[in-house]
Amino acid sequence: DKTNMFPLVQRCCFHTPFKLQKLIGPRLLLYGKNKTTCSSLGLRLQRDVCLLSRSPSLNPASVYATKLQAFHTSLPFFKKKTPKESETKDSGTLQQSMKSLKDSPKPALYLSLAGLIPFVFVPLSMAVQGTYYPELAFAQITYGAVTLSFLGGMRWGFALPENSPAKPDWLNLANSTVPPVLAWQALLFKDTTHGAIMLVMALGIALHYDVSLLPTYPRWFKVLRVAGTVVMVLSLLATAALKAVSEEQLSDSRNKWQN
Repeated sequence: DKTNMFPLVQRCCFHTPFKLQKLIGPRLLLYGKNKTTCSSLGLRLQRDVCLLSRSPSLNPASVYATKLQAFHTSLPFFKKKTPKESETKDSGTLQQSMKSLKDSPKPALYLSLAGLIPFVFVPLSMAVQGTYYPELAFAQITYGAVTLSFLGGMRWGFALPENSPAKPDWLNLANSTVPPVLAWQALLFKDTTHGAIMLVMALGIALHYDVSLLPTYPRWFKVLRVAGTVVMVLSLLATAALKAVSEEQLSDSRNKWQN
């Protein structure tokens, strides 16, 4: 029996694969080819992924870092200042201005304050007496024109020294002649209100020159100039307002007498 079984087993082992190869050989070859192609593509993709993962610029950490960087480099949203912050800043600026004013030389401070007395005296005396005096108003206009000419001439004295930050060029010297010309124009008006308005404009122009446009003076002098200009402008406007009130009262009284 054993001798009979051996040829049968040998026949099955050697002849069956050839039959299977004849039946499904082409399919197996096609499948193997596709499998080889797929495996080669898979290997290529795996190799590319490995290269990408090894690349320092395209690893996951760098990608997330790039996203975060793009997020942080977006347009900034400026935080609005709270009222407390603005008040603190304003108070700090005011304190610095007051400190600069106190640090100014005493002669310059006292002479500047004394020079403001005629401006304040004219409208204050009219308000106390309740009467408008055209002579005092014209005296105030004249004194304002002299003061404005003095402020314009200071630019010449500031620009002439060799070590001065302001050069004696056309800009400094020509602009210093503008306030005296406007002061002279203010004296030519017959109406003191027009003269006061001209002086107010000229004082604003001179302050703009000294504070922001031309090479600046020391900080203490800039603070002194701002404070003095504010007082002069308010006094001139107060005199013009008193004149308007006096003329209105005079016209009302005339209308009453006529009626």
